Amino acid sequence: MEPEILEVHCLIKQAISTLSSSRDGAEIIRTLQSVKQNLRGPETANPSPQKKEFLKTHYSHFLQVLTNNLSVDWLQLLPVNQEKELLDDFFLNGPPHEAFLVLLDTITATRPSLRQERCVAILEQFLQEDRMAQLIEEICLEYTSPHMSSLQETLLNKVSALPDHMANKLEKDNRAIFYPENYYPLLGQEMVLVLERIYEQLKGGMDSSLFFVSQLLGKVCMQGHTDAVLRVLVPRLTILTQSDCIWQRISWRLVENVPERWMENVVSGFVRLSAGPNVLSRLLGNIVLKNKKANFVLTHKFLLLQYQLKTSVLQNLLGYLAGEKSRGCLLIEVLKKLLETWSNSSALRHTPIEQQLYISKAIVIIIAELSDSEIQEHKTELLSGMMAGVECHLDSNIARVRQLGMAVAECLSARVNSGDHRLKFEYAEDDELRELKSLSNPKQLSSWEAPPQQHKDESSQLESGQSLAESSLNPVESRQNSQEVPDSESASELDSDDELIPYDLSIDTELQRNRAPVYISDSVEVLMTSADPEQIEITLKVVENLIRKNPTASREISVQLTKVLLHLEDKFNISGFMGLRQGGLVAITVTDTIPVTQYLTTEFYAVNYSLTQRLDILDVLALAAQELSQPDSSQRATNECPSIQLLKSETSGAYNPSQQWKKIIEKRIENKTRRFTRGASRPEPEAVPNRLSPVAGYFFFPLIRNYDRPQTPFDFLAEEPLIMGRLIHTLAIIMYFSVNALVAIHMGKALLDFIWAVRYHTDAYVRQGTLFAVSSVLLSVPNNILLTEVPDELLEIRCWLADVAENDADEGCRRSALQSLLLMENFKKKLGVFTE
Repeated sequence: MEPEILEVHCLIKQAISTLSSSRDGAEIIRTLQSVKQNLRGPETANPSPQKKEFLKTHYSHFLQVLTNNLSVDWLQLLPVNQEKELLDDFFLNGPPHEAFLVLLDTITATRPSLRQERCVAILEQFLQEDRMAQLIEEICLEYTSPHMSSLQETLLNKVSALPDHMANKLEKDNRAIFYPENYYPLLGQEMVLVLERIYEQLKGGMDSSLFFVSQLLGKVCMQGHTDAVLRVLVPRLTILTQSDCIWQRISWRLVENVPERWMENVVSGFVRLSAGPNVLSRLLGNIVLKNKKANFVLTHKFLLLQYQLKTSVLQNLLGYLAGEKSRGCLLIEVLKKLLETWSNSSALRHTPIEQQLYISKAIVIIIAELSDSEIQEHKTELLSGMMAGVECHLDSNIARVRQLGMAVAECLSARVNSGDHRLKFEYAEDDELRELKSLSNPKQLSSWEAPPQQHKDESSQLESGQSLAESSLNPVESRQNSQEVPDSESASELDSDDELIPYDLSIDTELQRNRAPVYISDSVEVLMTSADPEQIEITLKVVENLIRKNPTASREISVQLTKVLLHLEDKFNISGFMGLRQGGLVAITVTDTIPVTQYLTTEFYAVNYSLTQRLDILDVLALAAQELSQPDSSQRATNECPSIQLLKSETSGAYNPSQQWKKIIEKRIENKTRRFTRGASRPEPEAVPNRLSPVAGYFFFPLIRNYDRPQTPFDFLAEEPLIMGRLIHTLAIIMYFSVNALVAIHMGKALLDFIWAVRYHTDAYVRQGTLFAVSSVLLSVPNNILLTEVPDELLEIRCWLADVAENDADEGCRRSALQSLLLMENFKKKLGVFTE
């Protein structure tokens, strides 16, 4: 052993013995000062062999001895003003990774005490003096050393999870610097310092490794602190990579070295926080071509499996893929995948509308990014995907899906086709569709990164635009001035016209050649035989009123009138035709309920009826059930307002003066009397029987009984999901209006059995109908009767609702399931009170 090394061994051995046994303050101070001479100061570039031996062999052990001696009695032996110089410098001027590990191990291994408090204070100062950056840099410089692998793993776990370690140990006494919201931004700043030092080393010709920084970044992002770190790192890298290729290589290597299991978290953070596709291209380089995980995340997962990215972030991602020719092939592949999903009817039924909107936005953005040559090269595939997608979107029962398909098809057709071959649809645009269509405009440079000259150009354009606007006003003013001076002859003619006084046409009525029918039988004859549009329109306007005013005559021809109205077609484009016909059908159904209802429910399943007529039958039944469930307005008006009223002069007899002054006195007393409360200001409503209760079964059971009979003209479950969904909704409406009816429990049991077979239907509209039906049963049938009659079904329904609320692809279904679960929770509470 060399003399210098032997000298260091003897010195440290003697120092440890003195610190452990001596109680002489002066001796302890001399010992600490002699050992401190072997520390590596900030200005020491090439330490002596003694210092190297001390730092390599004895430093960690000596720090452990120091932390073990940190007690009240031992610290009292040292001067207060020299504690930092004698103790803290040992932790702040030596190898940072060893000091960090000793401090953290001491904190986690000790109970609340002065020793723990002093170590926490030193560790806080360790972070404040950028010692963490020195620790990371030291590991990067010695990364290739064989003995560093286990140490790197230990440091990686402890540095990335330092807030967790401190919070678990210190609990309420934790310090603010160790909070995650403070620590991870600080760690991001330390990473920036390390990258700046590595940049200087590379410029100086030295070699360095970024692998530990990449590992630390990936580990922190995987733990959920992506935004906290990258909000510091990304803006700084954005500035540094603008004009320096070395910084661009550092950024590329930083991301490429991230382990594959953490790549998704890092890449997603860069995509979300970058200021534009050009910035993202500078920061990530061609990571999408070099790394399979990054390729999967950027070209598949972010676009087809997730839909949480904002529109601006989606533009960044797709703009990055379109930024270079080497990545252009990926953009075409992504577009084909998106079009395949967009035109898949099964995917359309099983994905929420938010994800469909997200995919639609991605398609429109890519179409805007592609060049005309790329569009023409893949025109055939784009057209086939567009036509298939439009077809399946237009077949949907949800209006929002249909509008979405039409908007995307218009954007695609505008780029693929030219001239008159472009698709154009008529639909009501909302903010969502306007935003979608605005994405089809190619983004200018100013929307991503505004160059310095842009503001000058904009101001010059603004000035030129103002001058042009001012110059364009002069001809208008000259024309106005020239028009203000007409010829004398024209002026006289205008003056003569002004002397004519216009007629008042506000009270004019339109002359009608045809008279409205007075009897209901005449109305039927007109609707069956007349070919006069005006006569048919007049008849339709009065038929509802005639039915309600003449119920006896209406009942004699109720079925015939229903048949005529149901088959009546709008041949002459009569204004409000559908509403007038529906009003007549509802009126005749309410007037003669049983025969008309039997006819409508039978014809619903008959052949030779159009889809519109079947939907009209369901609407009429639902509206008639609603009207029958409400009090009769005509009888109420009759009771409240008698048609015959006697005048007081006819019944009061002769004039009586005594009655007159009594009325005056009573009126004065009433005016002077103070009343703190009054009785009911209006009479309580009179109870009337529910007209729907005795006939509810005629509405309900024929509809639910025949849907699966062999004579039905189509398969409800497979061919017509719209009819199936409307049928379930109508049955649920009838169920809801039959509340407290004697037949309600039988209707509820039948409805639950009916919907149980279609609860997992592929069409979202049908599933929404089944959930609405469940809510109607829970609201219409008394809770105690439900518990008695269908207890097992209620348990199964509860499990099914929980599954729908959690896993259904449609947001409306999830919301309806949650509402039904809330009804069942209220149902349980009522049952608990009832049983008690």
